[in-house]
Amino acid sequence: MAEIQFGQIIGIGEGQIFKDRKALAAAGIHRPLQAGIDGNKKDGSSSIVLNGGYVDDEDLGNVIIYTGHGGNDPNTKRQVADQSWDSSGNRGLLISEMHGLPVRITRGAGHKSKYSPSNGYKYDGLYLVTQHFYEIGKDGFRICRFRLEKLSSISPLPLDINESLESYGASETSRIPTTILRIARDTKLSRKIKEVYDYTCQVCGIRISFNGIGYAEAAHIRPLGNPHNGKDLSNNLLCLCPNHHVMFDKGAFTINEDHSLSGVEGRLFIKPGRHAIDTENLVYHNKHIFNING
Repeated sequence: MAEIQFGQIIGIGEGQIFKDRKALAAAGIHRPLQAGIDGNKKDGSSSIVLNGGYVDDEDLGNVIIYTGHGGNDPNTKRQVADQSWDSSGNRGLLISEMHGLPVRITRGAGHKSKYSPSNGYKYDGLYLVTQHFYEIGKDGFRICRFRLEKLSSISPLPLDINESLESYGASETSRIPTTILRIARDTKLSRKIKEVYDYTCQVCGIRISFNGIGYAEAAHIRPLGNPHNGKDLSNNLLCLCPNHHVMFDKGAFTINEDHSLSGVEGRLFIKPGRHAIDTENLVYHNKHIFNING
């Protein structure tokens, strides 16, 4: 099976129809020929096919309440056992939620929805997993549920979130719309920085996790885009918890050249040999972003 790919598949348009699952796999939209979730416990889930596999699925178009994997009788389509967050597909969707990875949605003719095609399979764009929760399903068993919301603004720029934005060069960084930066907010580079610190905040040392899956945010020291023109490079990135990410972006604190902190107590944690910070970015943040009167 080909390597898992997240985000847009270049050359595939929203609304495109595919004859069968083999055609979906050949196009790179959805690799498995039977499973409804394309993903694993390590990388996350990149794609879902809706084709009537679970009676509890709810399709509202731009919002989908999706029933996770497991406990389903493939012949009757009924639930016969409880589901678990630890099954491969469900854990993959949890990772996609925690890491902000977009999920491709394809609807099949077997999916009872007004948004489904009359024949074959229709690719319907990118969604984000925004919530997960347990529920007792229609058949009386516990099911894992996921809320997915459609990403409505997709840039024509062929951005591949599996690669760093570095590949576009410094001159291109400011041209990438902020909507796409949010869509592709977990690029290969930012995810690497988080993995270096095991999703632990470099300021407070807190690690947020659910079911062992870490959550942190990659913060740019010198912001991208005009007027700051920071670069999407590892030496301009930090691994922070949500609180310290917002505080840093809004100038509530800054990092000095010796990695001491101003505005909050403590010192920035750095892993020698695995992460280096460009001092010029720290100077820029201190001068232009830090609210000295705050």
